[in-house]
Amino acid sequence: MPSTRTFATASTAAIALTLSGCASMGNIPSASAPITQSEAQTGAEAHPQLLAEFGGAMTGPQAQYVQQVGQNIAVQSGLGGARESFTVSLLNSSVNNAFAIPGGYVYTTRQLVSLMNNEAELAGVLGHEVGHVAARHSQRRQAQAQQNSILGVLGAVLGSVVGGGIGQQLGQFAMQGSQLLTLRFSRSQELEADELGIRYLNTAGYDPNAMSTVLASLAAQNALDAQLQGRDNASLPEWASTHPDPASRVRVAAQKSQGMTGVTNRDTFLTRIDGLLYGDDPSQGVIEGRQFIHPELRLAFTAPSGFYMVNGSSAVSVNGQGGQAQLTLAPYSGNIENYVANVFAKLGGQNSQLRPQSIQRTTVNGIPAAFGTARVNSGQGQVDVVVFAYEFGNNQAYHFQAITPAGNANVFSGMFNSMRKISANEAANVVPRHIDVVTVGSGDTVNTLARRMAYTDGQEARFRVLNGLASGENVRAGQKVKLVVRGR
Repeated sequence: MPSTRTFATASTAAIALTLSGCASMGNIPSASAPITQSEAQTGAEAHPQLLAEFGGAMTGPQAQYVQQVGQNIAVQSGLGGARESFTVSLLNSSVNNAFAIPGGYVYTTRQLVSLMNNEAELAGVLGHEVGHVAARHSQRRQAQAQQNSILGVLGAVLGSVVGGGIGQQLGQFAMQGSQLLTLRFSRSQELEADELGIRYLNTAGYDPNAMSTVLASLAAQNALDAQLQGRDNASLPEWASTHPDPASRVRVAAQKSQGMTGVTNRDTFLTRIDGLLYGDDPSQGVIEGRQFIHPELRLAFTAPSGFYMVNGSSAVSVNGQGGQAQLTLAPYSGNIENYVANVFAKLGGQNSQLRPQSIQRTTVNGIPAAFGTARVNSGQGQVDVVVFAYEFGNNQAYHFQAITPAGNANVFSGMFNSMRKISANEAANVVPRHIDVVTVGSGDTVNTLARRMAYTDGQEARFRVLNGLASGENVRAGQKVKLVVRGR
């Protein structure tokens, strides 16, 4: 969740394409028509809105490196003037994601780059996205495209509660998190983009097996996240990644690249990403266990036990079996009751049933607050929608918007009452994490290196996934590996 000066609620009709899997190469054209003026205009209009939704574009040597690799792999697509026609952006986002939109705009998050272990993997991910552009996948499915900001999507979801199933409704809510609602492409299109990425790797001289290894790392990270967050389903949450189940695609990608060889540029890649910001950016707030702390907004709250959080560019999402919630903000005119009423109105849209039974004022840890609850039918049952708002002064307010099965709204009571202002000293102690590339010494082991990871839980598991090390696999002296450390 950003500071007030960077908060974005932009809606866009751009089509975010997902990183996924591959079909028969025999049906894939070796070259594509140049990007048209219409496609370029579509991308140019959506580009700044997507940057705002995904934490903004990073600058500096690391961003330049990603751009260089992406533009070089784009040349392999056969698109006329591919290098000049593609805009490749490194996004300041802590989720593992990559996507593209028409007009040659390709994006990858710094978190996904941190998960990679060589330049070939970076080229493979970007090549997949270039493949989506070259194959004009978005144009084929544009009629289905519908992108919204966090509040816009949530409003549509809540507005459709009447007549909708509670399971589907809660599931849609949970998918919002920090990302746009992305267009789902057909399996054949996703497979085609994967295979195009493998082809581009091969013609560029990279090791095409990198496509399967980066997918394996992504699958391992998804599984680790599920374990650390206490979830049973490792393929979730899709709010944290638009990549549909990378585990199911590792085998296919490995088969398609079997017998192919090429360079990986591992050491070059690791040297170039050394120092990259990892995890949450303090300017957008950080998640530490069950606690969310925003040093610039000077606030903190604690999620309920058994729930997990994801921090995005426009909201903090809190998800669990008992319900879902988001912390975000809206325009504030100075009246906290009106603020709550306006949030309900925005969430409900034309749904006249989404009105709070009453709006009550209260105080939470010295912070003036107000809240309301609305109960509506879902078709298969009833749900409660809660808006709990806080007045932070300087004509600024923040609010939770939550949804639970009817009668279960108290699952978030502790979280609502945990909201507090933090001191300047506590804010100053929020230190970011970074990637630190080190060379393995003669006395180093996986265990000794893992103990240097800036986490109190899962140190060895985090180290292995970060470095693509299988269970039981050891490190060797002279090898470069990644650590996650505090400060820089």
